[in-house]
Amino acid sequence: MTHLSRLRAATAILVPFAGLVLAPSSALAQASSVEKAPATPIATGYPAAGSGDGANANGYNLSRWAEDWRGMADPAKRDDPLDRLKFLPLDSNGDIYLTLSGEARLRMNHTTNPNLRESKAQRQDILRLVGGADLHVGSHLRGYIEVAHGGISGVELGAPAATLRNDLAVQQAFVEGDVDVGSVQLGARYGRQEFTDGPNLLVSQRDNNTIRYTLNGIRLWAKGKTVRADLFDLKPTAYGDLGTEDDISDPARRFSGVSLGFAVPKTAFGGSSLFVDPFFWRRKNSVGAWGGRIGPAERFYAGVHAYGDAGPLTIDWTVNHQFGTYIDQRIDAWQFFVAQTYRVGKAKTAPRVGVHFDYSSGGGGYGGQTLRNAYAPFGNNIYYSYQLFLTPSNLVTLAPNVTVSPAKSLRVTAEYALNWRANVTDAVYRASGAPFAGTQNFRAARIANVSRLQAVWAVTPRVSVTGRYEHLAAGPAPRDAGFKSSDFLAGWISLRF
Repeated sequence: MTHLSRLRAATAILVPFAGLVLAPSSALAQASSVEKAPATPIATGYPAAGSGDGANANGYNLSRWAEDWRGMADPAKRDDPLDRLKFLPLDSNGDIYLTLSGEARLRMNHTTNPNLRESKAQRQDILRLVGGADLHVGSHLRGYIEVAHGGISGVELGAPAATLRNDLAVQQAFVEGDVDVGSVQLGARYGRQEFTDGPNLLVSQRDNNTIRYTLNGIRLWAKGKTVRADLFDLKPTAYGDLGTEDDISDPARRFSGVSLGFAVPKTAFGGSSLFVDPFFWRRKNSVGAWGGRIGPAERFYAGVHAYGDAGPLTIDWTVNHQFGTYIDQRIDAWQFFVAQTYRVGKAKTAPRVGVHFDYSSGGGGYGGQTLRNAYAPFGNNIYYSYQLFLTPSNLVTLAPNVTVSPAKSLRVTAEYALNWRANVTDAVYRASGAPFAGTQNFRAARIANVSRLQAVWAVTPRVSVTGRYEHLAAGPAPRDAGFKSSDFLAGWISLRF
């Protein structure tokens, strides 16, 4: 891709944002527009909050196809030219219409002692550009395509991954159809897509990356008013770092299974919005790596995810048992994720206090008949460390936290996490699943104490500013193997429509 074509692509995405940045009064007007006619996930009988497509915030969703902007068909509900891009009718009655979306994210990361080795600090200057088009043909057929560009420069970069540096990637491209059979909606989606129907610590788009995590294949669903089922057979996207031709469906890995959903009656616990989602998944990998060995792995996940709100209490609880085989080892692993927050006050901006306790088994990574290391298929890789230095494998975490809103549009969260190894004969693992070399040779349990702070300022529903700070104080488990403490500072502005 030439520099000229890159400039043209960037201009095409950024031009709509120019009006937003140069005319802040229009941006503020949009906030009131969203309040009048908010976008909602594609309507089904099953409650949107438990549909498996992620949550909406101010009318937007991380998965942009999970938004419904049909309200913008009414000119009276549009406040600026960008509203028009959300509903572009292609026939006389508006049954066929196009929704356009986009994002520009400008970000800086600063990390001391990268890879927890004493060395010069790393600085990453990162650009994300995304453009999407959602074509609806009637109320039961659609096609979606999303392209993305990732750029990076800075200091001490090493060799950036293709999820950080990518000239142009087809991030998502699928067709979808559904039909109503009585009170049940049956649907199918085929192509490249994000998949988040499960606990965020196990399956996620990984929005922290510049190019998001996507998979290729088919997803089927049936949704009633209180029960749903989701079946899928998918292969991850293996990204190259050039044009669209080198982004392929990974032939070595496969993720398939079923996720179920049950909506708890809203009258339970004096009024609630709670969901219980059992799941049974399989992940096959012909080039699995553990303990310096590479070979075939087949890992099954049997578990249940309970989440939602009951009055001032918000919960997110998961338990899963993992079993299968890795080369000549039997897999027998467990994960428990128990997170909850309590709103201190009735206002939506009231402070929240919370704590999460997590256990992910370890052991057998460096020999033995049984591999007890838990493993997340493609979970939220910053949950334990913004620096990607921890992951739910051979890990025990206790983390109290508090969230305050000094202003209506500002949210600040502070957390202090204590982390130990579940099994001291096994290594300490980073977010990629790779071990910190040599940590398996020492027997200290404490990995690190991690202090974290995040502030998010929602300037408008389209514009947000985020800042993060983290100090990872290395404990004896990594220090004995020569690893150091590290500080991380990041900030970015995200513009979207």
